[in-house]
Amino acid sequence: MTRAILSRGGELLFVAFGVSVLTFLMIHLVPGDAAQVMLGAADASPEKIAALRHQLGLDQTLVAQYAHWIAGALQGDLGTSVWTGRPVIEEIAGRVGVTIELTVLSLTAAIVIALPAGCLMATLRSSTAEYAVRVLSVAGITVPSFWLGAMLLYGAAAVAPNMQVVGYVPFAQDPLANLQRMLLPTIALALPVVASLARVVRASMQEALGQDYVRTARAKGLTERRVIFAHALRNALIPFLTTVGIMAGYLFGGSVVVEQVFALPGLGRLMVGAIAERNYPLIQAAILLATVTFVLVNFLVDLLYIAADPRARRT
Repeated sequence: MTRAILSRGGELLFVAFGVSVLTFLMIHLVPGDAAQVMLGAADASPEKIAALRHQLGLDQTLVAQYAHWIAGALQGDLGTSVWTGRPVIEEIAGRVGVTIELTVLSLTAAIVIALPAGCLMATLRSSTAEYAVRVLSVAGITVPSFWLGAMLLYGAAAVAPNMQVVGYVPFAQDPLANLQRMLLPTIALALPVVASLARVVRASMQEALGQDYVRTARAKGLTERRVIFAHALRNALIPFLTTVGIMAGYLFGGSVVVEQVFALPGLGRLMVGAIAERNYPLIQAAILLATVTFVLVNFLVDLLYIAADPRARRT
């Protein structure tokens, strides 16, 4: 177990290093002078360009810039916002809580719905219910979150015009108002994930239900509910866990569009604003945070996979 964890940890560090390099190069190898682009044509005097280049460290070599940036990042210093003058880490810290809440709510809702839906599709083969669930799952995968969010807004305005569905209220300030405003964004973000997870559960359950240990459990006279949930589902959860890790990263990144639709002041809206303002230090830090979060989530899923399946410890 320890050896497997150390092996996965080494892979995590290697991937995190690669992500940091790609994030750095993504910004610094954009054609044109970054300082001139950030200032714009009106304010791009040679003196201002030189001052901003020095402030951002753009007058150094790429290797020196990366070394300085990554050394600061390891100490929690991701640079300073060009427009507000505040540390980037403070700007992100004030917004990331909203994105984390939306991601956790969406992932929880997706798991709670996908597990019984997948089991239903696996056990009710060639039935009307199984066909209906399959159609809904395909529809969920193909419907974009931003379109679904817009439709939910129109629907809420028609059905419950007094319902507050846009904006954000902190949970500590008013839990009911917080959940009311997070309901529609959670549905819009979770539905495509529900469809994907349900299909994974269905495929895994169908394979598990055909195994010898399931036939043995049925021969012993166990109830069908116990056979499904105590025996088959336990083994079907292993590929499900892997997919959950991937979907968690998708939700964290996919919240960008949903936050725009529902006016949520999260990391997604912060990134969109930074792109519009050409605030490169903030863009760079936000991308690094999102990608590293995705890598860490998948590392934790790997640990759960190892705990659930002892055979994975030998790989």
